[in-house]
This record gives sequence, structure tokens and C-alpha cells, in this order.
Amino acid sequence: METQRQKKISSLIQKEVANLISADLRRGGSKNLVISVTQARVSPDLSLCKIYLSIFPSKVSSENLSLIQSNAPRIKHDLSGVLKNHLRKVPELAFFLDDSLDYIDSVEDSIQNPDNPIRG
Repeated sequence: METQRQKKISSLIQKEVANLISADLRRGGSKNLVISVTQARVSPDLSLCKIYLSIFPSKVSSENLSLIQSNAPRIKHDLSGVLKNHLRKVPELAFFLDDSLDYIDSVEDSIQNPDNPIRG
């Protein structure tokens, strides 16, 4: 069960990481790439934050996720500058791929076409 503090920190980090990533995408000129921060979860001791990303198109999701994971220290540094008035110490950031939308698409596809099995 998440505490109220964990929920507040999670939503704050989710919002600010989404802003940082979208700003990087605009600077980089990636017009056909959409990255959404779907969820952020902070550990009970506030030392780790797991951030789940939805990346479209999903064909390039793994390479973009690895790029974001390699830039995690820079993202944490930028995040600490934004959150310096809210948090004393920014938790370590761990990025994961949220493929729930792909799974939903495969379920809908299998319902419409019963001959196709669910991919997952």
C-alpha cells in the first residue's frame, strides 16, 4: 500500500520526467516518435523510482528505451534541478517499457479475428 507521500512524489516525478523527455524530443527533432510516461512508482524508502514508458511506434521502442536508460543519470540531474524546492534527494530512476497498449491491441485483434492467437 502506497503512502500519501509516495503518491505525491510519484505524481510529481511522473509529470516532470514527462516534461523533460518531451523537451528533449522537441530539441532532437523527433517528429514521428511519441513517448508517454504512463506510471511512476516510488519505493517505500523513497530511494528508487520505477518509471514506465509507452513508446510509439513500438517497432523502435527497445532502442529508445535503452537510450533513455543510458541517459538516466542526466535525467536525474535535470530532475533534481526542477524538484530542488520539493525534494531533498531525488530517487534513483529506473525506466521500464509499458507494453500494455500493445497487449490491448493484440487482445482486440484476437477478438475480431478468432483465428489469431493472443501475442503477449
